[in-house]
Amino acid sequence: MKNALRTGVRNLVVEGPIGVGKTSLARRLGEHLDAELLLEQPETNPFLNRFYQNQQRYALQTQLFFLFHRLDQLHERAQLQLFPRTVVSDYLLEKDLLFAGLTLNEDEYRLYRQIYDRLSPQASVAPDLVIYLQAKPETLIARVRKRGIDMERRISDDYLLLLGESYTRFFHHYDDAPVMVVNSENLNFADSADDFLLLVQRIESMRGRREYFNRGD
Repeated sequence: MKNALRTGVRNLVVEGPIGVGKTSLARRLGEHLDAELLLEQPETNPFLNRFYQNQQRYALQTQLFFLFHRLDQLHERAQLQLFPRTVVSDYLLEKDLLFAGLTLNEDEYRLYRQIYDRLSPQASVAPDLVIYLQAKPETLIARVRKRGIDMERRISDDYLLLLGESYTRFFHHYDDAPVMVVNSENLNFADSADDFLLLVQRIESMRGRREYFNRGD
């Protein structure tokens, strides 16, 4: 049976660094809300595996593929706004700049930014709410290693650490949409119905533009 958020949230984004569980939560929310799902689908990027082997050589190709793929999806999402259905995504387009800043050299970033600035306004749809999942760096590293995805075996601990720090800085300044910052250390949204329903309740009771959710709050 279809559920709905009493807050009127219709465009919901789940974000966070690699290993934090954003896609699992997005899928769970999508099922709960009978929503349209827009997922990153990193396995479709033909450059990603090569990027993890040789970041310097394949960073620009990897980044541009993700950008165009996400822009295509967001064009579709803009069309979906014409229809009364909730949309749940596991990425925020603006975070592409975060990855580009981490992986591209100065000239590549300048080129990438020109493309991004030219194309992104055409697909930009401000979310009603962003759920930003956090976890300690050591937790993220352990989760990535545990899930054993072949291409992720080549991701260095240093890169995962830097990525987590970059997400923290990014969301410290992000104010384009309301944000619920969730400490996922002691929460398991994929397997625990209680944890998931607790999060839904917190979303529905959210009143400000930025709130924090820790287990035990």
